[in-house]
Amino acid sequence: MNNASSQFERLVRIMNELRDQCPWDRKQTIQSLRQLTLEETYELADAITGKDWAAIKEELGDLLLHIVFYAKIGTEENAFTLEEMIRGICEKLIARHPHIYGDVKVKDDEEVKKNWESLKIMEGKKSVLGGVPRTLPATVKAMRLQEKAKQVGFEWDHREQVWDKVKEEMEELQEAVASADETKIEEEYGDLIFSLINYARFLHIDAENALELTNKKFISRFNQMEAAVLQEGRDLTAMSLDEMDAIWNKIKQQNRQA
Repeated sequence: MNNASSQFERLVRIMNELRDQCPWDRKQTIQSLRQLTLEETYELADAITGKDWAAIKEELGDLLLHIVFYAKIGTEENAFTLEEMIRGICEKLIARHPHIYGDVKVKDDEEVKKNWESLKIMEGKKSVLGGVPRTLPATVKAMRLQEKAKQVGFEWDHREQVWDKVKEEMEELQEAVASADETKIEEEYGDLIFSLINYARFLHIDAENALELTNKKFISRFNQMEAAVLQEGRDLTAMSLDEMDAIWNKIKQQNRQA
């Protein structure tokens, strides 16, 4: 622990030196760092999806640097200090865990989450859904909205009920498609995705991560198909869908056997 503390202090010293001496670091603002922070966050998410521990360690370090950087700018702007930021999260964690630092009793993690949301309302939050950032990617936002609604009891009892809802939304989408009403089609398509994300929660699956794994699988198989076609001396753009599909299925079978 002491070694970790000393390394953190070293990082803070380096940040101070860079802010004072490096033209690029001196020029940065919270606005210019924002996009870089988003990029680092997605790089961490990608490393987590790939279960790449070396990359996870590196990306966490990059994010920690950003946190220290924001705190440095906050101090310069007389908005807050690094110490105040750390103290704030420590006090929040203690207040939000009365079952650890108080005399509240809980039976499981679900009750912990319910207490967390109740405490946020007591602290002045106007809505259970108020803590979900507006800029979250839609899939992640849907999961967070559903999780938060669950904490006040707005939740199906069984996953079979959720699947029935998925089928209901599929039928409504088909009806909208038949009507050729583009606005209605978009609305019903969104409802179907939302219900599928809800079903993923009942299967204990991260819908965002599942979709990203499928994206990666598609990229890999498509690249393999391109390589196979090139090896045969053929042009992908000149091939029919049936020809490409035959190669695709062959690659799919090979990957399953690997």
